[in-house]
Amino acid sequence: MIAIQPNLQPTLQPTWTPERVEQLKSYFAAGLSCRDIAVNIGVSRNAVIGKLSRLNLMRTTPEERRARRKKSAGRAAPVGTAKQQFRILQEAYEQVDEASIVTVNNCSLFELSEQRCRWPISTPGAEDFCFCGNTPLGGMPYCSGHYRLAYQVGSRQRAARG
Repeated sequence: MIAIQPNLQPTLQPTWTPERVEQLKSYFAAGLSCRDIAVNIGVSRNAVIGKLSRLNLMRTTPEERRARRKKSAGRAAPVGTAKQQFRILQEAYEQVDEASIVTVNNCSLFELSEQRCRWPISTPGAEDFCFCGNTPLGGMPYCSGHYRLAYQVGSRQRAARG
């Protein structure tokens, strides 16, 4: 037969006793890091950070924090909105159309290599079908003009929204 013993509940100690709070304040005033304070008090680093925050104990004054924020905000490069960036890129790409690309080095499929633009001219199977053959951009399959045609900016939905 199994003997049933009464539930023995451990008594929970509060994490932040008045003694620990005083230790926290004295260690903080002494300039110890949150990690060192946590080790000395016997709590986690996050517990120390949270308690310091609730006690409004900070190492810098509000003026120093504002000055630091202003200094870091002043260094940030100005960034346009996504819509502005899209319009700028769209204008650059609109200047190029297939008629403006001069292809003087047309080549057949057998003459095609990594040193030649692989943009198809005409329709496959047609008599005049060939490839551009101009010098491609480094590591890319197309010359600069066909590259701009192949890699359009944004999606169709974004272009439709303008």
